[in-house]
Amino acid sequence: MHSAPPPLNALRAFEAAARHLSLTKAALELNVTPGALSHQIRGLEDHLGLKLFDRGVRSIALTAAGKALHPGLQAGFLTIRDALASLNALSDTRVLVISTPPGFTAKWLAPRLYRFSTANPEIDVRVSSSMSNANFTTDGVDAAIRNLAVDAASDEILEVEKLLDQTLLPVCSPAFVEKYGPFTSPEMLKGVPLIHDESFSSHVDMPKWVDWFAAAGVRDADVTRGLRFNSADHALDATVQGAGVLLAHDALAYDDLRTGRLIAPFDLTLPSGRCYCFVCPKKRRDSANVQAFRAWLRQEAAALDSLENLRS
Repeated sequence: MHSAPPPLNALRAFEAAARHLSLTKAALELNVTPGALSHQIRGLEDHLGLKLFDRGVRSIALTAAGKALHPGLQAGFLTIRDALASLNALSDTRVLVISTPPGFTAKWLAPRLYRFSTANPEIDVRVSSSMSNANFTTDGVDAAIRNLAVDAASDEILEVEKLLDQTLLPVCSPAFVEKYGPFTSPEMLKGVPLIHDESFSSHVDMPKWVDWFAAAGVRDADVTRGLRFNSADHALDATVQGAGVLLAHDALAYDDLRTGRLIAPFDLTLPSGRCYCFVCPKKRRDSANVQAFRAWLRQEAAALDSLENLRS
């Protein structure tokens, strides 16, 4: 038995390093240097008389003692964070923090969000846009919109509800059609500038131009050239300006198609196997603010016309 508990900072350092299995990421989260973090962990090991990590050249792994210690510490710090969050909620029940991908924010959420604010003037919405998934434990986020696989496994901690399937289809501006069209067959797209949205390129199963051409029966299309964007809204903006034809996410192109800024020259679409989902921690799903936002999202998603109606 240890006569005195180890320093709290050392326990925090160990918990973060064990969660990330990275000293660099843990140090970044705690706003300290990796050297300082490593020093705290070694001090904890000395205090306990136990080795908590096996240290490799570029990696760390938990020892048996580390694996035994981590779950309890993780639960303890989570309880502390929740207690502090409850105080924040008491002091400011007006704020709802939402995390969304940048393209979804710019092209779908932002143009509609005024309707939520009008219907719920007592809620102050704060939108945080990032391609990285928010950490509900550390980032102060109440709810999120995430791009997930349609067959993603259920999560014991998170509440997940599908909002919109994600389908890909070619889109271009009317001016582009006047210059290069009319497009009477998919074969005609072989000779026009293409635009590539690489915002979800990390998902290897996300369909690309090569897949659309293959589905259309078009051979030898050169898909190596063209403008490339790592943000869906930038790719769509360039397409609206007539820079090329984009294989677009239908939900994100919806408003531009509805208003005629873009048109879909062909009916052939590709399922992506992904969807946009509402996500929140199960412990926050009964929050009045979260419930109001979730219900509003359902209503907005249900109100969308089908792409077939937009093309007609």
